[in-house]
Amino acid sequence: MGGNKILNNLKTTLLLAAMSGLILTIGVAMGGRAGLTIALIIAVVMNFSAYFFSAKIALMSMGAQEVGPEHPLHRIVADLVARTNLPMPKVYVSPQPAPNAFATGRNPKNAAVCATEGLMRMLNRNEIAGVMAHELAHVKHRDILISTIAATLATVISYVAQMFMWTGGATASDDEEGGGSPFGMIGAILMMILAPIGAMLIQMAISRQREYAADTEGAAICGDPMYLATALEKIHVGASQVPLDTPPAMNALMIAEPLNAFGGGMGGLFQTHPPLEKRLQNLIGRETTGAVRFV
Repeated sequence: MGGNKILNNLKTTLLLAAMSGLILTIGVAMGGRAGLTIALIIAVVMNFSAYFFSAKIALMSMGAQEVGPEHPLHRIVADLVARTNLPMPKVYVSPQPAPNAFATGRNPKNAAVCATEGLMRMLNRNEIAGVMAHELAHVKHRDILISTIAATLATVISYVAQMFMWTGGATASDDEEGGGSPFGMIGAILMMILAPIGAMLIQMAISRQREYAADTEGAAICGDPMYLATALEKIHVGASQVPLDTPPAMNALMIAEPLNAFGGGMGGLFQTHPPLEKRLQNLIGRETTGAVRFV
């Protein structure tokens, strides 16, 4: 547990530093000293916001609303938490029709778990328990901070790049006699490369091995690997048909790779999750140990 915390803190620091450096580089390229000043302000605000508010940003991007003990999802999570040494996280439901779920927060004491209405409609209670046990495993392994920050920063980088590209384009259009500013071309090139760079940074920060570990731990928490196995099969089908209305940078937070309304990856090259078949192989064959039926 202590090793996970130290390693994730180190990765968080490195990720923040790398993203800050990228923003500063864009600032210098686009505006010299003035651009550097603007970029520095953006980087400072971005780092502060990502660390303290990334969980809220993630929940807001999903339109999530907190639910109380009267909600079936809250009761399922409470039953699962009773089988662990974790504090009770806040429980949220998102109105998204795409079936998915995620966990977020700085640490277990500030954790939150969220499921979409699409997932609640598609799965039975045992399968929902398998999914939420997976998310609680991420909380237990302290994956949630680096996951949420990575997704938040990738989103911010995309918006910053668009802002600088717009500035470059405006400069080029105003240069009527010079045939266009080189800064506009730089902005266009940056926009072409920043999206895959953001995806690669997320993939480096969110190791696919963490998904296998969360699957295994989640099966142990709920007591039956088949709860999650059958849930993953249903989610895989549903998520490949119904778009998730969030930026692609949020994909790494989800329990399964979603179909994103804003565009997808490059043939799976930047996918943040292992293939379904390998996840099922990791789960199936594990012994049932004290399974609890959530019906």
